[in-house]
Amino acid sequence: MIQEFKTFIARGNVLDLAVAVIIGAAFGKIVTSLTEDLLMPLIGWIFGGLDFSSYFIALGPIPDKLAGSTDYAALKAAGVPLFGYGAFVTAAVNFAIIAFVIFLIVRAMNRAMPKAPEAPAAEPADITLLREIRDALQKRPGA
Repeated sequence: MIQEFKTFIARGNVLDLAVAVIIGAAFGKIVTSLTEDLLMPLIGWIFGGLDFSSYFIALGPIPDKLAGSTDYAALKAAGVPLFGYGAFVTAAVNFAIIAFVIFLIVRAMNRAMPKAPEAPAAEPADITLLREIRDALQKRPGA
């Protein structure tokens, strides 16, 4: 079983996948920071100070010490059930950015990679047979 595991791990595809997952996780953190630290505050500033993280609906009682609070993280940490649609908007923007960047990367790679030559169309069997007969006749002595 250990030998099978070593063979499995030594495959190129598994190593490529592992590298892709690690890079993807790091890329996800960069995009999250881009969204939460740059884009969402900018969008909030453009639209008059909107802070998407503070958009939620409390679905349960709020503790007295947090009454009137708009701090989503503090309320969530206190165990208040919240319908956090602002956090969802932020996650949706994250997804859109990641999807767009991946689209750009794949598009650039497709343009940069040389196109594989197209395989010639398969000849019908009768044409192949006629070519073989012609070649055999040409090889005969006296032809």
